Amino acid sequence: MSTAFARTTATFAAARGMLGLGESANFPGSIKSVGSGFPKDERALATGIFNAGTNTGAIVTPLVVPWIALTWAGAGRSSPSVRSGSCGCCCGSPCTAVRPRTHTKTEPDGARVPWIRLLGVRQTWAIVVGKLMADPIWWFYLYWLPKFLDAKYGIKLAQVALPLIVVYLVADVGSIAGGWLSSGLMKRGWTANRARKTAMLLMALLIVPTAFAPRAGSMWTAVLIVSVAAAAHQGWSANVYTLASDMFPPSAVASISGSAGSRARWAACCSSG
Repeated sequence: MSTAFARTTATFAAARGMLGLGESANFPGSIKSVGSGFPKDERALATGIFNAGTNTGAIVTPLVVPWIALTWAGAGRSSPSVRSGSCGCCCGSPCTAVRPRTHTKTEPDGARVPWIRLLGVRQTWAIVVGKLMADPIWWFYLYWLPKFLDAKYGIKLAQVALPLIVVYLVADVGSIAGGWLSSGLMKRGWTANRARKTAMLLMALLIVPTAFAPRAGSMWTAVLIVSVAAAAHQGWSANVYTLASDMFPPSAVASISGSAGSRARWAACCSSG
């Protein structure tokens, strides 16, 4: 919401920086909570569910923001940001009252390890590279899809809401399904390593047909192709997020997740630019 009051490029950049600073603790904290509150064979599913929840705003926004922008067109450029940001504050505040459970079968925290030492561990870089290679795909979809629908099919701002909602709803299904798949395989006796990698391989293969989206004969065919790819990406993410709690003690999970996320966001910024 602070970006609504920016009047120059510098103040807008500062507002976005504050947004990133406040948002940065979200995923490391959530992943650590899941790692502390669930056994290994349930973590990916739990992660897939909370990861799907992060798309709720992306589903609501295409409905709300274009309507605000078109309805209050004369109210100034800050109106959509102020109104949508206020809704976000109201919806997010109750979540601070929730406390994670502590599962009796989870491992103890162990000694705290400085995050700088974690950078010398091979497993850290496995997670970092997994995030680094995959996260820009998600941000590419976010920035590219509305422009693609406009350029290819003439879908304007007031019409883009429904296709975007479909993409994000299918992505939510993929997030939960990806976590459910590896969790289910582990319950059948598979090791965490084999179950996570199998689920991630299947998700990666599902993204390949996205190359045919620009050649789709209709808008909804293209939306379906992109939706499957978005779902596969979110299923991949549910498992990558869980790797940190699979391979590191609870005291290091948030540090690993934050380190991987920071590098992935940097790559996403470069790719979107």
